[in-house]
Amino acid sequence: MPIKNRFAELLPEITAWRRDLHENPEILFETHRTSKIVADKLREFGCEEVVEGIGRTGVVATIKGRTDSGKVIGLRADMDALPIHEQTGKPYASRTANAMHACGHDGHTAMLLGAAKYLSETRNFDGTVVLIFQPAEEGGGGGKEMCDDGMMDRWNIQEVYGMHNWPGKPVGSFAIRPGAFFAATDQFDITLTGKGGHAAKPQEVIDTTLMGAHLVTALQSIVSRNADPVKQIVVSVTSFETSSKAFNVIPQRVQIRGTVRTMAEDQRDLAEKRIKEITDGICTTFGGSAEITYHRGYPVMVNHDEQTEFAAEVATAVSGHCDDAPLVMGGEDFAFMLEERPGAYILVGNGETAPVHHPEYDFTDEAIPAGCSWWAEIVERRMPAA
Repeated sequence: MPIKNRFAELLPEITAWRRDLHENPEILFETHRTSKIVADKLREFGCEEVVEGIGRTGVVATIKGRTDSGKVIGLRADMDALPIHEQTGKPYASRTANAMHACGHDGHTAMLLGAAKYLSETRNFDGTVVLIFQPAEEGGGGGKEMCDDGMMDRWNIQEVYGMHNWPGKPVGSFAIRPGAFFAATDQFDITLTGKGGHAAKPQEVIDTTLMGAHLVTALQSIVSRNADPVKQIVVSVTSFETSSKAFNVIPQRVQIRGTVRTMAEDQRDLAEKRIKEITDGICTTFGGSAEITYHRGYPVMVNHDEQTEFAAEVATAVSGHCDDAPLVMGGEDFAFMLEERPGAYILVGNGETAPVHHPEYDFTDEAIPAGCSWWAEIVERRMPAA
């Protein structure tokens, strides 16, 4: 079945929801306004249960079908924005300085609300839908917090599905892949300590800037000379700060930060081990010391085979075909939900827009009917009416 006519009818209303959310972005767990709007609309639609405060500011709601087979499917959308100052110039641009929906979570939330309205109206399925509106996907681990709150067991969720818009793909088209899909995302923070002094007397100092320069270069050997070349791994140094801003002072300390992205646990272990070994070795060479913090963030997001095949079939029914998605070295905390339950995560095309996490990005409203139809078809095909 192609895009459902009901979503074409609802498009102006869903678009208005989306643009209101876009004007009023909220970061991490501070989604108080967004969560209230979501909860109020779900109650208005007639959901049987609407619970706020799951995973701090998450919202969970249920819709029961005409009959109850005992099957339960979870559908998840993220709600949070990013700490970026918007530069789209759109009439509905963010009204909050240094906060914007630069990843399309406003669109994800609006699409799942649209699907919720339709499913509440029709109830043409046999079982229960659990709607999951999650805060803090952008680095806060809101998905883990919701799972840690017992969400999966409390609502007896048996499968879970997620969706993300994708700039560069035609509007309303889909792409997916089984197995490892989005990367594990780790962070490292290294503070190098030496002996500061006058730049004109380098013989009297232990030069942390020189140590740091060697370290940045040496860390690249993890990918080029330690990792298996057929496995995916990224080590990126993203910040280099010294304790001095003067041009004639060799600083006492240098702080280096960065990220590691991997698709397999053994590569994750390798990167952490080598970062520590290389840093210690360089400190020994130059006579300095280091404090190393390595933080393991989101795990690899792994799509389950059966659910991925089903999700692709639904996408093909909605749009005519479903492409094979590439591996993505970005992170996604839907990974925590897929660790607890089988499920799948799909990409929906956003057209030729600015990339996500860019100040000129905007979600494409024309993608709404396809996204809503995919959500609805997941439910109606996985739990067909008795």
